Amino acid sequence: MPVPVDLAAVKPLEGKRVLVTGGTGSLGTVLVRRLLGGEMGKPARVTVFSRDETKQHYMRVDYEHRLAATDEIIYHNFQRLLQFVIGDVRDINSIASALRDADVVVNAAAMKQVPTCEYFPYEAVRTNVEGAENIVQAIQKHDLPVETVVGVSTDKACKPVNTMGMTKAIQERVFIQGNMRCRRTRFVCVRYGNVLASRGSVIPLFHEQIRNGGPVTITTAEMTRFLLRLDEAVDTVFAAIAGAEPGHTLVPRAPAARMVDVAAALIGNRPIRQVITGIRPGEKIHEIMVSEEEAVRTVEHGARWYAILPMLPEVNGERTGSGCLTKEYSSGYQVMTAEETARLLKASRLMLEDVSREGGELLR
Repeated sequence: MPVPVDLAAVKPLEGKRVLVTGGTGSLGTVLVRRLLGGEMGKPARVTVFSRDETKQHYMRVDYEHRLAATDEIIYHNFQRLLQFVIGDVRDINSIASALRDADVVVNAAAMKQVPTCEYFPYEAVRTNVEGAENIVQAIQKHDLPVETVVGVSTDKACKPVNTMGMTKAIQERVFIQGNMRCRRTRFVCVRYGNVLASRGSVIPLFHEQIRNGGPVTITTAEMTRFLLRLDEAVDTVFAAIAGAEPGHTLVPRAPAARMVDVAAALIGNRPIRQVITGIRPGEKIHEIMVSEEEAVRTVEHGARWYAILPMLPEVNGERTGSGCLTKEYSSGYQVMTAEETARLLKASRLMLEDVSREGGELLR
């Protein structure tokens, strides 16, 4: 296997046109900020593609460093390095139009709320599965010169037990098989666990419960989760762009923690109790990022990631796994101590600074 490239030494996005679907989401906003920072090379253009005009508006104003917007900000949209396009991955014509002007695509568009996907499973299929197929099909049908597509997946796609995970697992397969249909395009995936403080995640919930005086609710005392900062999730995307081979699924080597320890660290010395509420439908006690079946075709990708080789022999070629994993990669193994968990949360600036005033404050 080739040695993964040094992200600090190469500039794979220099002069490239980068399209980020779902670019107004938690990952997308941090990804766009770092793309514009030029650490992967200065792109020719960064396009945020999403169907939420309100989020696009506030993101545009934020990057213009203005408190309020006037019409010229929108009217000059297409003359700027950072551009915004209203569209939907569910609509093949919509995404095909955006792909015409892209060299590199990061597909962060997703339905990711587990309960929502359970109540509206076909809506999850339309975004998470059909959206991926529309990207592949548009590139194939129009012979678009897209160089790289990165599909953003989740640990819930591994041995899935809920609709969100099932649709994300199929999304991975759609992108990996895309390497057979679009010979000029490299399709790769990234898969990672809980992102600390992303919208809809458990830490903002814990913060709100603490501000309200508790209790803090835990579904089960044994529950563990992988914990990553948003910047570490972006690092994984950048590593995939810079050095993943066609069909690779990159998985970060992430710390794992017991959720009771996360809650205890956030509570600190406050007189707030934890309450066990019982495991929710579609929820796992431990998250898994690499299954037993995948472990045999998993290789090391530098010091910070694993790479799962594709199942399809036509995509995998002569590559073989290194046997670097002998069992599934689960959040239930090598769990951090309570002290280590508290240090990680403090280093990530996620501790509540002050909840004595109305609303409290959250360090950013």
